[in-house]
Amino acid sequence: MTGKERVLKTIQLEQTDRTPWVPFVGCHGATLLGLTATDYLKSANHIVNGISKAIELYNPDGIPVIFDLQLEAEALGCELTWADNNPPAVTDHVLTNGKTLSDLIIPDKNSGRIPIAIEATKKIRELHPDIALYGLITGPFTLTLHLLGTDIFMKMMEAPDEVIEIMEFTNEVAKTMATYYIEAGCDIIAVVDPMTSQIDPTMFEQFVTPSAIDLFSFIREKKALSSFFVCGHAEQNIEVMCKCKPDNISIDENISLTYVKDIALKHNISFGGNLKLTVVMLMGTEEDNQINALECIDLGGNKGFILAPGCDLPMNTPIENIQAITTIVSDSYQQKVLRAKEKSETSIELLNMKDYGSTGKVIVDIITLDSESCAPCQYMVEAVKHIAPHFDGLVEWREHAIKKMEAVSFMNSLMVKNIPTICIDGKIAFVSQIPPKQKLIDTIQSRLNEKLKNIILSKNAELTIITQDETSGNELKSNIETAMKETGKHYKININTTEKLASKYGVYEFPAVILTEHKIKSQGETPKVEIIKEWLKDL
Repeated sequence: MTGKERVLKTIQLEQTDRTPWVPFVGCHGATLLGLTATDYLKSANHIVNGISKAIELYNPDGIPVIFDLQLEAEALGCELTWADNNPPAVTDHVLTNGKTLSDLIIPDKNSGRIPIAIEATKKIRELHPDIALYGLITGPFTLTLHLLGTDIFMKMMEAPDEVIEIMEFTNEVAKTMATYYIEAGCDIIAVVDPMTSQIDPTMFEQFVTPSAIDLFSFIREKKALSSFFVCGHAEQNIEVMCKCKPDNISIDENISLTYVKDIALKHNISFGGNLKLTVVMLMGTEEDNQINALECIDLGGNKGFILAPGCDLPMNTPIENIQAITTIVSDSYQQKVLRAKEKSETSIELLNMKDYGSTGKVIVDIITLDSESCAPCQYMVEAVKHIAPHFDGLVEWREHAIKKMEAVSFMNSLMVKNIPTICIDGKIAFVSQIPPKQKLIDTIQSRLNEKLKNIILSKNAELTIITQDETSGNELKSNIETAMKETGKHYKININTTEKLASKYGVYEFPAVILTEHKIKSQGETPKVEIIKEWLKDL
């Protein structure tokens, strides 16, 4: 059985000899050739050579021709920012820059880099007839966001008809791109729509479902198979995705494979995923990768499951890690050996976050895969970046891209489970959903108000003048009151003449001043013993 046959049969829920293996080689192909992502994605020959090298090294059953969700946006007039280690990012949204929908036209075969993608597809098809080829197109919702920017989320509430009109246009773009890839030799059209993870099922059915049903029906009429790709915490939308009637859905590690399996098979749809992209594939050992792959194979079962990562491979994913997956997929004996071995837990160092967020500023942390290569991550970072100046230096924001182990450690220390996620002063605030501008501003302002209140309360103090009689303390009291006026501070002043209090504080000469400061250490929660012990050390 060829790899192509294995993938096509699996997508159609037919029995095969083993689980198909489809590594999403995007810019990783550039690494195999010693090139930058920019040089790679601008040359059909480079793409052909990179994919051919990946096929030689990884023996896949299927593979995408190109993984670049900015291709259509660029052809429609959006400006891109290029990078050496990632696909380009959309940094200028054409419909917010003076143009209207009527100014845009469906890209033809000569628009932007579309000729490169078509030429590469034809050559790879000719060179590798037994490999299932995936033609990846930008999903209508994600493409609409590229055209509008994050304004789309406000427009979905304030001007839904306008968004639907743009969605109808981007759906026609998707159908056109699907046609180009099918005619060039692709077997499967993958509709990659990661930004749908940012909306709930009700919004999905209103804005995405009509175009998606039409698009998958169109692909079916063209005698090709289809897959619906999503990433991020999109568990809430799996059911509505299946109702759009793709042949397959593909998810990443943010979603339980068992959950997807149950829903997909209920709708007679195949499914794929969900190898751990960064912690295991990029940063793990060969054995880590084999264990993760085998876990996915066992969970996916022998009907309708395709083993794949959740997104395109990071450029510098170690070759030996991907080859280790190839070995375990194709060798049933090695699978048995690995199942019998005792599993070792990979330890990730956790940080002590007990005092995190205690500074005067509000700290906003965005946990991402990488904003340069992940569209939901990019737009979440942009949302924070755009509102930070509103607070005039009182807000500091940081991105933690989990392609680095220190970011993984930070993510686990904050108990973040899904990406992208926004944390405010160490507390999870927005999980896998880009908040509307005003909601993000209000949330940060609320935290600032809380900090200000705590600062004011923590400054509360009182001064006690201990003297032998009240009149002898009057001069001292007057001096204290003058000092407070000159410093703009105000504290309660007590005069106490009891010997008991003097004895308590060890006072034997008069007058004496005792300054007592009140500081809030905890609110709304029961601190653990370890935390209270730290407080006591400061006394």
